[in-house]
Amino acid sequence: MMRTEQMLSQKEFVMPTKVVSGIGAARNVGEEVKQLGVTKAMIVTDKGIYNAGITQPIEKSLKEAGIDVHVFNEIQGEPDTELIALGSKAFNENKCDGLVAIGGGSSMDTAKAVGVEVVHGEPVLNYEASDNGKPLEKRIPPLTTIPTTAGTGSEVTQWAVIKDPVREIKFNVGGPLIPAHLAVIDPELHLSMPRHITAATGVDALSHAIECYTMNQSQPITDSVALLAMEYVAKYLRRAYANGNDIEARYHMAQAAMLAGLSYGSDSAGAAHAMAQTLGGMVPVMHGQCVSAMLPAVMEFNWKGAPDKFARIAKALGVDTEGMSTEEAAKASVLAVEQLVKDVEIPTLLEQGVNPDEIDRYAKAAFEDPQTFGNPRDVDLDGYKWIYRRCLGLEESTLY
Repeated sequence: MMRTEQMLSQKEFVMPTKVVSGIGAARNVGEEVKQLGVTKAMIVTDKGIYNAGITQPIEKSLKEAGIDVHVFNEIQGEPDTELIALGSKAFNENKCDGLVAIGGGSSMDTAKAVGVEVVHGEPVLNYEASDNGKPLEKRIPPLTTIPTTAGTGSEVTQWAVIKDPVREIKFNVGGPLIPAHLAVIDPELHLSMPRHITAATGVDALSHAIECYTMNQSQPITDSVALLAMEYVAKYLRRAYANGNDIEARYHMAQAAMLAGLSYGSDSAGAAHAMAQTLGGMVPVMHGQCVSAMLPAVMEFNWKGAPDKFARIAKALGVDTEGMSTEEAAKASVLAVEQLVKDVEIPTLLEQGVNPDEIDRYAKAAFEDPQTFGNPRDVDLDGYKWIYRRCLGLEESTLY
């Protein structure tokens, strides 16, 4: 299908999530969850967040609203199918009827996947978003997402990303039956975020916005939130990275992550996420750092596929494009992102432990990822190999 036909084809935008945002909003979550009909909530979080006491005021608010609480804090790193099965068992054994995810993307994706399993009575793997996966048939139990990082956007997306340790890949499960019923965006919860997490999640949010703005399935409603997310990241990420207690920067980065999550709409991303998600199943990399290190090279490869949009990205990132040609502005967007990645000290793929000798394997996995379809420039196996070589310093820049 030609790009123009893709732009004009029928699309839909679904947002079943109520968003409540503000400083201190998480302390008043109990009554909001009660309105969802929840009588016993399973809090889904990781031990670090739990041991830091971040869940305590939320537990207190839930109990004050008359909601019983069970805490599931078994998350360590990114979720896999075994963790989801453990969470589903805990949900059923404790007779819970609602979920409250507190944390980053791992906590929120775990809660979504647990929700899929408990309402369908089958492993989440059966609902992989692929040609062989089943479509979701039932709405997950009432889910409240409370992010403590500003990056994944999982609080409002229609997707969960889960590892399959057998195939050594990550897979997506999603659709309009999986999003949270309620998202609570509270920048106070982000003040303790370490600098490297601030950086990785912030550029991850930017990657969502850029990929979804330029993907073949983009539409005006997702374009609008993507552009504002880019503006916020460009203006506030360096501030949040330099001063973790800058509540204004934290607030706008939290909004950027949420808006970038909405830019997914009902569709997916492109080459950067196809690469990062598949690589994460083979190499123990942090998703945010991984996709952040890949983003400039992917943009360098992609700008020719949508030069007008990449030129518009440059403006959103604060580049003065006055007097530039479309091509010059498009290239400037790549350089601006490259500089941001350097400024917030994202480790290179080499520093993250990615093996240059495995490029063929990594490229094949990315090419087979369904998000390849969304990429604005046609990308084949050789294209993915070029991007990986560029990321790993084995190709010279084409921008000069």
